[in-house]
Amino acid sequence: MLEIKFILCPVDFSEFSVRAYCHALSLAEHYRAKLVALHIVELSRYPFADYAASVGDYQAFCQSLHTGGREQLQAFIKNHISDEIQPELVVQQGVAPDCILSLAQAQKADLIVMGTHGRRGYDRVVLGSVTNRVMRRASCPVLAICNPPHESKATDMAAREERRHVHHLSRILFCTDFSENSERALNYAISATAEYDAELTLLHVLEEVPSPAKMEQAIASATAQLDNLIPPEVRRKLRIKTAIRIGKPYEQIIQFAQETEIDLVTMGVRGRGALDLAVFGSTTYRVLQLGPCPVLAVHV
Repeated sequence: MLEIKFILCPVDFSEFSVRAYCHALSLAEHYRAKLVALHIVELSRYPFADYAASVGDYQAFCQSLHTGGREQLQAFIKNHISDEIQPELVVQQGVAPDCILSLAQAQKADLIVMGTHGRRGYDRVVLGSVTNRVMRRASCPVLAICNPPHESKATDMAAREERRHVHHLSRILFCTDFSENSERALNYAISATAEYDAELTLLHVLEEVPSPAKMEQAIASATAQLDNLIPPEVRRKLRIKTAIRIGKPYEQIIQFAQETEIDLVTMGVRGRGALDLAVFGSTTYRVLQLGPCPVLAVHV
């Protein structure tokens, strides 16, 4: 069984991080794990700070940002309080992805839970996103939360409902291309399925459409590969299904997740080169951007 003892949740006070924190709090309650809420003060957002009149002024400016960030974080936590979990509050100055990864590594985090703004177009191509950078470099899994609820104001009732929902995961989807990138992600999917007494679906997408004569054979072959991923003793204990789709992987994964009301998608992430990612994106990131539910990205 997967043990989660330490959860790191970056908070930038956006609607996305509100929802991510609700998930992190729910998971911490469920696993009785330590939760650290991290806020990062990025001086790059204040381009004129370097032109302060003196070193003393600059240091005072940085200190005021740090103090303000801590006060905001304290207020944020107070508005999303839990009777069971008292999170540790950490405020750092630096570049967000670097701070998150450094703290996760130093504290040996078991899971990073973070929201993503789902940036697209030129901004994402040039700058990427904090979540995407963390997702591709973190040694531990990253649970990425996108698509905040339609209600823009996260009330206490909404927060409690969010935590309740995470406590009751019913349907988990594991997506595989049969590469080594998928193996570790499968272990997490199986563990979460057992932990929440959920139903697990193994999905493979055939990218190249077979000819009608070979269609049945291709589907049968892929189904057999999916079946072979699960040891017999595990299959006897869990509710497991298999599914084959044909088309573009990210489109089929998103469609399947929507149709079957999946609560969590689990995928492996390759961590490909910057140029390849910038030009073509990735299946995991597109599912994260456009999908209907949280994505657990597991690095090789």
